[in-house]
Amino acid sequence: MVMIKHMISGLGKLFQKFLLMILRLMVRAFVIAGVLSVIAAGFFTVKGYQMYQGAIREQGLEERIEEVESDEDYVALYDISEEFRSQLVESEDRRFYDHCGIDIGSIMRAVIADVKAGAFVQGGSTITQQLAKNLYFSSEKKIERKIAELFVVYRLEKEYSKDKILEIYSNIIYFGESCYGVQEAASNYYNVDAERLNKEQAAGLVFTIKCPNVYNPNVYAKE
Repeated sequence: MVMIKHMISGLGKLFQKFLLMILRLMVRAFVIAGVLSVIAAGFFTVKGYQMYQGAIREQGLEERIEEVESDEDYVALYDISEEFRSQLVESEDRRFYDHCGIDIGSIMRAVIADVKAGAFVQGGSTITQQLAKNLYFSSEKKIERKIAELFVVYRLEKEYSKDKILEIYSNIIYFGESCYGVQEAASNYYNVDAERLNKEQAAGLVFTIKCPNVYNPNVYAKE
């Protein structure tokens, strides 16, 4: 404030008063915006935690994962071809083994892309976040849902290894045509088991994840 006063000291008194008034208004606006941001953050955090608590009460995390594992088409991570595993991580979350479930860099890049486009055009979710959403929540773009998802992410990263998280995720992804999990998808689209997926087949399934009903192998094979 003192520096700005010195900079405008050479201007007319009336103009000085006008600029200082504008400056004070801006400072107050920033303070108010900051306070409102804190209040909003607190509100959505509480709402998100309540949503998380409701989901966990309905079905605990361990019970939910056991349900996924009980599916007859569930396959262990190392019974899935290395081609699929490596391409999945490269495409969906290349820093998967380095972060703690949340990748700040990816989130910032997604925010910048969305702001430039004026719409949600890029996701910043990690594999762990996507697994949390698939286990408990819808794809509805609500702040409280994203926060609820983070509480599940914390539990997943705390209680399960990275390999286990990747294994569960591979078995719960939707691949279109009512196929959930890589084993169902491999059988449906290529008539092979998940462990026998080759490079091209793995690439086709990973590509499908982006938009299963549009990009699945049976659709783009007709194009």
